[in-house]
Amino acid sequence: MGVPYAEVIGDPIAHSKSPLIHKFWLEKLGIEGDYRAVRVAVDELRAYLESRRSDRYWRGCNVTMPHKERIMPFLDTATRDATRIGAVNTIRKGGNGRLHGRNTDLHGVCRSLDHLIEPGLHAVLIGAGGGARAAARALAANGVGEVTVINRSLERAEKLLRDFHLTGRATAETSIPTADLVINAAPPYASFALDALGPRAVIFDMVYSPREGSILNEARGRGLRVVDGLTMLTHQAGEAFSVFFKRARPPEADAELRELLTR
Repeated sequence: MGVPYAEVIGDPIAHSKSPLIHKFWLEKLGIEGDYRAVRVAVDELRAYLESRRSDRYWRGCNVTMPHKERIMPFLDTATRDATRIGAVNTIRKGGNGRLHGRNTDLHGVCRSLDHLIEPGLHAVLIGAGGGARAAARALAANGVGEVTVINRSLERAEKLLRDFHLTGRATAETSIPTADLVINAAPPYASFALDALGPRAVIFDMVYSPREGSILNEARGRGLRVVDGLTMLTHQAGEAFSVFFKRARPPEADAELRELLTR
């Protein structure tokens, strides 16, 4: 007799902390279920999804790099936010095996920055990929004043600004301009100078691996307020968990989970 299960897919996938997180919540809530990590190559995406449609125990999957954008054509529907962002990181199987995509990264960004995104502030966004687009959607929805997008590809950075109707500029420079909020949505590829930031600036690193990136280390050294990638990971995973298993994550266990994730 099988049990309900969900998965995370990507290539590579061995580094993912999602199985640890979801299994922790399943155990805490006494839910009979499982969560697995599966390596799926780009050319295997269609076959993987078709094989899961008919699996009565499969509840859905999380999607990580490099599939968040590539997987969308294989889905039956996607939420408006996921379509706007152009990336899906959570898939739910509905009736008749229909596959519904959503982007819980957006939820993760909004919850991580609760009460910190205000209309009119100046934000700096590092990166222009799927995670950065989720952050851009959150910034646009909250009416930020100006956004500087730092990315090696100026074309992608400029497209991000246009897609979300953000006022600002694109640059490849690694010096952070004066800003209220800095969001890093890219794997470490350079050292970013924070000299221009004031003492009230907030640094949010969406990337959780490595856990302590250079931008967080420098921000802490300057006494700036920081929000790390594990905060983001927990919030977006909690939203996915409720999609798969129809229960909210137990927030009273957050401290225990964080200690487990940082061992």
